[in-house]
Amino acid sequence: MHHRTSRRTLLAATAATAAAAATGVVAVPGTAQASGTSTDSRLKRLIARMSLEEKVGQLFVMRVYGHSATAPDQADIDANLDEIGVRTAAELIARYHVGGIIYFTWAHNTRDPHQIADLSNGIQRAALAQPTPLPLLISTDQEHGIVCRVGEPATLMPGAMALGAGGSRSDARTAARIAGAELAALGINQNYAPDADVNVNPANPVIGVRSFGSDPQSVAGLVAAQVKGYQSAQVASTAKHFPGHGDTSTDSHTGLPSIQHTREQWAELDAPPFRAAVAAGIDSIMTAHIVVPALDPSEDPATLSRPILTGILREELGYDGVVVTDSLGMEGVRTKYGDERVPVLALQAGVDQLLNPPDLSVAWNAVLAAVKSGEISEARIEESILRILRLKSKLGLFRDPYVTRRGVDRTVGVKEHLATADRIAERTTTLLAHTGRLLPLSRRTHRNVLVVGADPASPSGTTGPPTTTLAAAFEELGFRATALPTGTAPSPATIDQAVTAAAGKDAVVVGTYGVTATSSQRTLVAALAATGVPVICLAIRNPYDIAHLTGTGYAASLATYSWTDVELRAAVRVIAGRARPKGRLPVPVRRADAPEQTLYPVGFGLSY
Repeated sequence: MHHRTSRRTLLAATAATAAAAATGVVAVPGTAQASGTSTDSRLKRLIARMSLEEKVGQLFVMRVYGHSATAPDQADIDANLDEIGVRTAAELIARYHVGGIIYFTWAHNTRDPHQIADLSNGIQRAALAQPTPLPLLISTDQEHGIVCRVGEPATLMPGAMALGAGGSRSDARTAARIAGAELAALGINQNYAPDADVNVNPANPVIGVRSFGSDPQSVAGLVAAQVKGYQSAQVASTAKHFPGHGDTSTDSHTGLPSIQHTREQWAELDAPPFRAAVAAGIDSIMTAHIVVPALDPSEDPATLSRPILTGILREELGYDGVVVTDSLGMEGVRTKYGDERVPVLALQAGVDQLLNPPDLSVAWNAVLAAVKSGEISEARIEESILRILRLKSKLGLFRDPYVTRRGVDRTVGVKEHLATADRIAERTTTLLAHTGRLLPLSRRTHRNVLVVGADPASPSGTTGPPTTTLAAAFEELGFRATALPTGTAPSPATIDQAVTAAAGKDAVVVGTYGVTATSSQRTLVAALAATGVPVICLAIRNPYDIAHLTGTGYAASLATYSWTDVELRAAVRVIAGRARPKGRLPVPVRRADAPEQTLYPVGFGLSY
């Protein structure tokens, strides 16, 4: 028999050789490395041989443009030169010795599964070619729902609030296990999920449906379940955003939010999911660019707060894993201090990884200068480097950081994963209101369906405008469906067009998005209901829309918690009776005209 050495074997041997050269220990592919004090001893010897520049670099996780580590498109080379001063990911690693790279869709890192895997391999190859060969943590924000960086043909799961509506820890764990397995197959070994924020503010502009819900204990259980799911797939999970971003009315991307919870309120509302994550063995925790005066009277952002990150997270919660900042390019962390001070203050506060600074040269040199001047001790940054290298060792990156296209094909977007996503999504759709016996729609009596509504910017889990996706799902079930996008602010002419299109139809489905008391979406629903054609409202993001639709005459109202394909298709199956509505509200919906009164409580949900 002829034996052929596989590409994976060669790559594993390369990684093993590099690891052996770095640590003085032979790493045998397929053999688990020792843990505990023996691993720490080897890692500390490795750290002792690193230059100061290499040590500083390990603290940074940076963006880079391009689909390839060495040969990106010219436009991406230009963007890299403009923003980072390098041409490629390989040059970024060689110059700054970064410990991690984060993937973004807009940076053209995530075109298709094979390309992502090749990019990951190229990055690791460049890292292991350095004087001190160290594999990289490759990360992304794959929360699912409205925040995804890797789209189809990867499996897209329901988002956090949808899982909260499903209420199943088993489903949450399964979703994370599948998501983690697919990320791992792509060479992405650190995911910035799950979101551990407790969304108690319906007006929250940045968290909302990214949270599992408003009940701290329910959120805690689902967070812990997802941590276990990711761990089973050998992907580092990240609970965010500590100490809790759920009660803000300001977006920390554009401003500095302030949370006025007392210390007792924080312990009751915000802390439980993070405590649960720590108890579950969370690999990393992301900081929030928020001010919590009760936790730190200095009113520094939590990312820069030693009382919060060291005093509470490290000492009170007993967490000794990796602490990563939210993006240092966000305005919330830049309002009080300059970009050259932010990374230094973050490290002094207790941070380990500095994520995506706006100007890497400024941030990197600021940390280097702070260590050289003695403002930050070299021992202090070595503490963070040890945590980072422990995580890399735990994930098996010293043994073999590479992936294969065959592994991608066997794992990413396979039928079993897609079918599981569909089943989970069906258990999340929530029926909030239903008059008469309209649902489930029958093809005999309501075959001709008009789909109108909002067409927000598409997350990675969508193939087109929500109206198009909904109409296609109805068609697949044997209905005749017409799609007519009307937008989030339909004009009188657009509303008239929709009313005309409703003539002769048996039912109208309206996808709503961010309805307010003055929203013309409300006018659209009322005008369609006035035609006598039964109207089904489908809140495709926040379940709070129904509070502003009272009196419009709709016949039924449902919530999907996202407009990704998997959730929209599930909602159509529920409307058509192919699945029963099982979701229950994970947040309360309060009256629009009297917010102190609850219209639909947590746990509410109808069936038929």
